[in-house]
Amino acid sequence: MYRRPDLEIKWPKLSRSGYQVTSPKSEEYNCFAWAVEENDRWWQPIPGEQFYWPDGVPQEETLEAYVQAYLTLGYERAGNEILETGYQKIAIYVDLDGIPTHAARQLPNGKWTSKLGWLEDIEHELDGLTGEMYGTVAQILKRPF
Repeated sequence: MYRRPDLEIKWPKLSRSGYQVTSPKSEEYNCFAWAVEENDRWWQPIPGEQFYWPDGVPQEETLEAYVQAYLTLGYERAGNEILETGYQKIAIYVDLDGIPTHAARQLPNGKWTSKLGWLEDIEHELDGLTGEMYGTVAQILKRPF
């Protein structure tokens, strides 16, 4: 586990909040898949064989479509990001236009794990990725373990 100064340039809050790289780079999966513990496909609401999207969920890049996608896996809307015994939480980030840009999963220690596009997975504080690249956290979801 290590740190990468180039990540701190893209996400300046990482260096202030603390993080560590936890996996090598991979193009097999993205943050939206990693949030639900999948590392073998790329979740995106775009038609095509190279992408996965749950059946019956609108194929659109809106917060509501992403929420609906996660609801198919047993998640429900949560009121906050505070660690709750017996629940796994995910956070969906959106840009200024409300378009989903990123998702992170809460770890049992209260920190969060993220897949950074085609880059590595990291362990971080929730606000460590807020800012120009990913925007802000717009929705927290949770499901029982």
